[in-house]
Amino acid sequence: MKKQISQELTNCEGVSRRNFVQAGLLGAGGLGLADLLKLKAEGAIHPKQQDTSVILFWLSGGPGHMETWDPKSEAPADYRGPFQSIATSLDGVQFSELMPEQAKLAEHLAVLRTVNHGSGDHTKGNHWMLTGFEGPAFNAPDNRVQRRPSMGSAASFLRGANQAGMPSYVGVPHLRGGTDNLFHYSSYIGGGSNPFIVNSDPNTNGFNVKNLTLAKNLTLDRLNNRRELLGSLDVLPRDHEKSFRDLDEHQQKAFELLASKGVRSAFDITAEPDFLRDSYGRHTFGQSALLARRLIEHGATFVTVNCVPWDHHGSAGRYKTEEGARKLIPPLDAAIAGLVRDLMDRGLYEKTLVVAMGEFGRTPRINKHAGRDHWGRVFSVLMGCGGLNMGQVVGRSSSRGEDVVERPIGPQDVAATIYRHLGIDPQRVILRDRLDRPMPLLDTGEAVSELFG
Repeated sequence: MKKQISQELTNCEGVSRRNFVQAGLLGAGGLGLADLLKLKAEGAIHPKQQDTSVILFWLSGGPGHMETWDPKSEAPADYRGPFQSIATSLDGVQFSELMPEQAKLAEHLAVLRTVNHGSGDHTKGNHWMLTGFEGPAFNAPDNRVQRRPSMGSAASFLRGANQAGMPSYVGVPHLRGGTDNLFHYSSYIGGGSNPFIVNSDPNTNGFNVKNLTLAKNLTLDRLNNRRELLGSLDVLPRDHEKSFRDLDEHQQKAFELLASKGVRSAFDITAEPDFLRDSYGRHTFGQSALLARRLIEHGATFVTVNCVPWDHHGSAGRYKTEEGARKLIPPLDAAIAGLVRDLMDRGLYEKTLVVAMGEFGRTPRINKHAGRDHWGRVFSVLMGCGGLNMGQVVGRSSSRGEDVVERPIGPQDVAATIYRHLGIDPQRVILRDRLDRPMPLLDTGEAVSELFG
């Protein structure tokens, strides 16, 4: 793909109208509205899927596949770990005993058991799974620099919100914590595609989204006057300064959210009945998942539920495998199951893709600290969507959970699956980076065909 783009751009006479649009030649640093309309017309963004959405449970640190969706009941104890396997609603498919609620719903879920990229580097893995591209190494001088836009930012940029006035991309309760949890942002496509971050725990009493509240004695009229004054005083050549463009986009988005009663209503989790809140679990994972449902129901396109921390080495400062699993997996199980049931009850599951994943898995063999270390050779990703082919396991790992045996799946394949659900053809969308180079949204990934009819 990259070679093809290079050949097309070095021979301008041979570049078709479609390729000009794909390469983003009509505007550096992304695409304008006219370009997006052309991409839709060319089929790179499918109008029939403009009301789809994604809820990503991001498990920063890397959950163990043995303790979640790929237990090995017949493996030796030092591989199998401290937990038993339980039957699911799918014949012959087992989950960890810590996931009884998802086990009951397995016919409505799909597990990709052979995702792999080979790296045990948190920094590389986080970037890989959130963007589709390998990130910088942990010890590299640029280890905090995001090289490509996250899937959430790309969805925000290319699709926008499903309802006008809503934020298109939201992070809840925050996007901190975990390990090297850095790459949820827009990179070179502009600050307006960064997530709106809640920065407040919806499980706390008096939950309040501070960024949606005006300062005391400040009205919307006064705020608008200040914004107009700022614009009139602006004499800098800001059109050519990316940092200023990003700031302008942030300010515009912030004003729109502050002015929207619909947005404030979407974040009002207290409007939900107690029995429903209880079904998700009265903890941060559960109430964040419920808030995610409210947001996509009101028109958000991509919501990341940040569930941390999963780096369970068992060494100093890290959970042992059993300790960490008992602390984190039951609330995750309740949150995912509560969300899936609620989406089905509301008729939203056909259009909403639920994904749960981290940056890699954990070592199949328990270490000397009763923990598991980093493992990128095989791990699991959960997906759920009523509009896709559910009730299946894709791929098979080895009997001890060490390697892929059948059907390897790469990070770009996971990303391509998410983009396809959103109606985006990622290899036909070419953006401009900070050096004005054409960059494909993905270059090699293929959506997991087993999930699509």
